[in-house]
Amino acid sequence: MSSAPVKPPRGLMTQTGKAIHDFAMIQDGDRVLLGLSGGKDSLALLHILNNLRQRAPVKFELAACTVDPQSPEYDPSPLKPYMAALGIPYFYESQNIVEQAGAHMQGGSFCAYCSRMRRGILYRVARDHGYNVLALAQHLDDLAETFMMSIFFGGTLRTMQARYLNDAGDIRIIRPLVYARERQTRDFARNAGLPVIHENCPACFAMPMQRYQMKQLLADQEKRHNNLFASLLTAMKPIMSGINKGDKLGMHPQP
Repeated sequence: MSSAPVKPPRGLMTQTGKAIHDFAMIQDGDRVLLGLSGGKDSLALLHILNNLRQRAPVKFELAACTVDPQSPEYDPSPLKPYMAALGIPYFYESQNIVEQAGAHMQGGSFCAYCSRMRRGILYRVARDHGYNVLALAQHLDDLAETFMMSIFFGGTLRTMQARYLNDAGDIRIIRPLVYARERQTRDFARNAGLPVIHENCPACFAMPMQRYQMKQLLADQEKRHNNLFASLLTAMKPIMSGINKGDKLGMHPQP
């Protein structure tokens, strides 16, 4: 495992750069905070954005933040020396979200509660340190699964937006990997020896059965239809832009 900056594959760089351009994700002078779980996707995005920061004509700053919910199955602390060696500003927030969930949740999904808490911490860190953009590492597979789940189980047409503003209107949330496939980030992380931190929370295993089933369904269909995800991307683009059914850019509620 190397702690030196690594050069991402050309395909990932091209797709990410195109997404950033198409959805006007990053502007000159932006200060971007990456939500870094330590998974393959966020580590891949870390190196992509760091590479773009050094090469792109648009000048922006980059930092990362990890939220440790103090689950005994998830230990992201090895990211501390890794980020120090990379020389990228880094914030590590440890908060006992697991214990808080047990004390304050009254029904509902633990994963949804944890996600809201993590997002709130990321917003606070961004505000406290003057970062106006929060980058998240969801990729095209994530968006397609969300889109299909919304149709199958919600009777709606929804997916994650590529770019939007939070409710307070002071932080722009971006998803630069929306054109990239999960297999690309997985291959990059493996080939580059990135220090992937595996999340093994039992609650997360208990919750996402619908998403897992949708992932399997899409994988099976892609074997029969090579252009499946290209078609899904075409169908989702208006929703990704936040303009479906008259929505304004950045104002659609987000998971």
